[in-house]
Amino acid sequence: MITIQNEPRPMKLGINGLGRIGKLSLWTHVGNRNFSEIVINIGREVGQGLEDLALAIEKDSTYGRLGTYLYGFRSDNVIENLNEASGTMTIDGVPVKILRDSRDPKGIDWAGNDVRLVVDTTGVFRDPTEPGDAPRGSLRGHLEAGAEKVVLSAPFKIKDKAADMPEDAVTTVMGINEDDYVPEKHCLVSAASCTTTCLSFMVKPILDHFGADRILSASMVTVHAATGSQQVLDRLPKSGATDLRKNRSIFNNIILTSTGAAKALSLVIPEMKSIGFIAESVRVPTSTGSLIVLVLTVQDESLQKPINRNIINDIYRQAAEGPMKKYLIYSEKQHVSSDIIGTPAAACLIEGEETHTRTAVIHIDPRSACKALEESNEIICDSIQVPVTQMVVYGWYDNELGSYTNMLAERVTSIADSMI
Repeated sequence: MITIQNEPRPMKLGINGLGRIGKLSLWTHVGNRNFSEIVINIGREVGQGLEDLALAIEKDSTYGRLGTYLYGFRSDNVIENLNEASGTMTIDGVPVKILRDSRDPKGIDWAGNDVRLVVDTTGVFRDPTEPGDAPRGSLRGHLEAGAEKVVLSAPFKIKDKAADMPEDAVTTVMGINEDDYVPEKHCLVSAASCTTTCLSFMVKPILDHFGADRILSASMVTVHAATGSQQVLDRLPKSGATDLRKNRSIFNNIILTSTGAAKALSLVIPEMKSIGFIAESVRVPTSTGSLIVLVLTVQDESLQKPINRNIINDIYRQAAEGPMKKYLIYSEKQHVSSDIIGTPAAACLIEGEETHTRTAVIHIDPRSACKALEESNEIICDSIQVPVTQMVVYGWYDNELGSYTNMLAERVTSIADSMI
């Protein structure tokens, strides 16, 4: 999905955090030769030193070895030239520097390391309204520390419900609304979430075809792989905790949780604000590979020729072959979650085999539909009959490397190109 550079961009990339998305972002940018150097802040010591950190970078329980990811089973060691004193190494020839002094963004030495663009993958600093000198750290702290642009690998989350989104902050998904990012205006950019990214490519083709006025309702459930915030084994909840399920073992349970995908979706597809939308999430004991089940109810035009699964599948097929070719895959093959791991390098894979539709007539009482008619005694029928079609669409996504990290990397590199 990302064009491999013949020569790296003549600038450094900063990555704050080396969790799941931070580590896989490093893999992606190294593999694609996107930047001349990568500076990673972890803000603490790891194990017995740099060798232990290099080992954590090189091996992954879900995706295997970094060398195999880059070159296949014939690969050799790709991490070399470790220097404990300077905190440096080379990964497949790309210089990488590790910063271990500060976990507070404002204390990270981005300026001293000539880093202008930072990706924050910690998931801790998500409020774009907090000042750079907030006592517990903030996203704007990166700007205080010398960065010019900050990309957040999560949706913004404003703690003060009365506060508006700052003018210099924007949420985008590549292939959907990437042009909403204005280089001269925005310095904080959210790349939304893995679920919102997949969902947007499921919703947009349908919305473009039928129009927002014909979509009567929408809902989704993501059957989502485990994340780092969940517990391996049961443990006591923290003081004041309200959701006790988060402390139950993800090894042994299907866990109901929440998702902010509906709210984030309206930021990248504003037309969704006029449609009642419900989004739910269920966590399951897999390491990655997730599924969205999207249900849409559309006002149909005819009972004689109703909307059917072939029409819906054609909409996605045409989108995948046309304007969304880089990001959307349409397939009529049968998949399970492990098939999605690491591939495809796209936002979403539609499993057309499982698309379903059902058309029926709903009866509406004019009195409840229009109070003005009742008051004027102008009702001329007892019931209004409206044909509606409910559709169910399934979309797969690798919530770590294959889908989200690739999409995040393209957002980062496009911003970098605007800064050169």
